[in-house]
Parts: sequence; structure tokens; C-alpha cells
Amino acid sequence: MLFEIEIPTREEFELIDVTPIIEEKVRESGTKDGIAVIFTRHTTTALLINENESGLLEDVKEFFESFIPKGKGYRHDRIDSNAHSHLRSIILNPSLTIPIKDGRLLLGTWQSVIFAELDGPRRRKLFVKICEC
Repeated sequence: MLFEIEIPTREEFELIDVTPIIEEKVRESGTKDGIAVIFTRHTTTALLINENESGLLEDVKEFFESFIPKGKGYRHDRIDSNAHSHLRSIILNPSLTIPIKDGRLLLGTWQSVIFAELDGPRRRKLFVKICEC
């Protein structure tokens, strides 16, 4: 079963916990045991699994802003001034695969699925493929 989810973002660089949305789609699918593949097809977005704690999320943003700063004279900026967003997404992932057991995502206690908007605000799409196996 494939779900398409719209994610409206509000900031240029935003980290959004999408775990509840993914869990809802797992319930809707009725899958008891299988996998969920989560994918973003935008070149300036990414996915990660980590703790949804405000201090950590701010640390992540600060890390990327210092490691790959905006406006550093990247060649791609001649086209649309967002090379930093593309470079940040390269370090992260466009997709994640999470096991499903007993109808639930098999995430650790502190793990959340985080959608990273790296060039917003925009209306983005997230795809969730749920397979029983």
C-alpha cells in the first residue's frame, strides 16, 4: 500500500517529527508484520531517525548551518541560491526503512522519524510504502 502525504513547511530550515503520520498510515494499512519505506523525492529535503528533543533539533540545525553555511559562494548558487540545501541533503537520506511488528513501527524508545526541510517554506510530499512480509 502506497500513501502520499503532503507536508507544508513554514521555515527555510525546519525539522518536523512525522512519526505520528507514519504510524497512522501503518494502522490504516492493517499491516501486522512488515516494513515501512518512507521516501522524499525532493532534492532539498531529507529524512533522519533520532530523538525529537528541542535542544537536539536546534543542535542539528546549528551543526548544518556551520558545517555547510548558506552563501559560501557555491557554484550552484548562480542558478537558484540554494546550493547549501542540496549539499546538506546529500549528507542525510532521502529514504528510510523501518520494520513493523505487531502493527507498530519498530522504533526505539527515543527514536522518531524526522523530516528535514532544507529549502522552505514549501509544500512537500512524503511517500510511505507499507509492505506485509
